[in-house]
Amino acid sequence: MPATATRGRRASAGRPKTGKPNPIDVHVGSRVRLRRTLLGMSQEKLGEAIGLTFQQVQKYERGANRIGASRLFDLSRVLDVPVSFFFDDMPAEAASAPVDDDEAAAGGFEERSSGGYEPDPMAKRETLELVRAYYRINDPSVRKRLFELTKAVANSGMVEAAE
Repeated sequence: MPATATRGRRASAGRPKTGKPNPIDVHVGSRVRLRRTLLGMSQEKLGEAIGLTFQQVQKYERGANRIGASRLFDLSRVLDVPVSFFFDDMPAEAASAPVDDDEAAAGGFEERSSGGYEPDPMAKRETLELVRAYYRINDPSVRKRLFELTKAVANSGMVEAAE
């Protein structure tokens, strides 16, 4: 075996490692967090349901660790969504992100620091809490009025900014 060959891994033929998580992994993780939070499920409960620690769930949710196909399938069953849910609403820059062949060859278990890519603002805790509170309003007419009020306040802010 030549001295330059690496055992069990292909030589890096893709882009150089940047230390940043792949935007696709970040998006998929944010969708896991979105669904888990909408269901009111803790990271610990999700981890128990699929045989992981809550720390591993945290790593998945922030995109630090890549979620494999079988694990994604398990998550879809526990969270009661189709696998495609995790890829819905993916920003164009995430969908067109190059895949690092070296990461794929390593199995995607390598810890990567999060930075550079901002997850979908719809996955923020504040947004999720607001949506949950909104749907706890039992009267549909009150919900509709609150919805219209929120849109009006948001639009008035845009008008003021344009002036």
